Amino acid sequence: MARGAAQGDMQEVKLRQVNKQFTVLQIQKHTMKNKLALTCLLLMLCLSACVQSGSSNKLNVEMTDFAFTPSQLTIPAGREITLHIIHKGLVEHDFIIMKLNTNVGLHFNAEDQPNVYWQIKVQAGDSQTVTFTAPDQPGMYQIVCGMAGHVESGMVGTLEVK
Repeated sequence: MARGAAQGDMQEVKLRQVNKQFTVLQIQKHTMKNKLALTCLLLMLCLSACVQSGSSNKLNVEMTDFAFTPSQLTIPAGREITLHIIHKGLVEHDFIIMKLNTNVGLHFNAEDQPNVYWQIKVQAGDSQTVTFTAPDQPGMYQIVCGMAGHVESGMVGTLEVK
């Protein structure tokens, strides 16, 4: 009978080991599901960030003394664009889009005015939301502030029309 009890004890020990292994496998399965869910969530966030950084008909630009943020923008050709500008600088600034294949020289002056595609002036501390029609022709367009000395101070950017 001692032998039968010992075999029963051995079977119980083996059953406990199997149960422990099963529990460990269940925990690993649950952990893998959590990792997969987290990976999927991170991938979706990354992809949505990529979409937002592409061509958009809504732009948000912050002006400071003396920069546009972001300084590189992308919009679809020929579409109506909504531009929201927040001016956090201390002096008046312009947001000027030059015509395709034209760039201002060292200074923005009266000679550059005929090459302006679109522009808006924004007073210090103001914010404005305006609309304009994007150029029909794809390409790279220069953005500048036309106030005296601002181009020289680096207040320039690029608008890519796709």
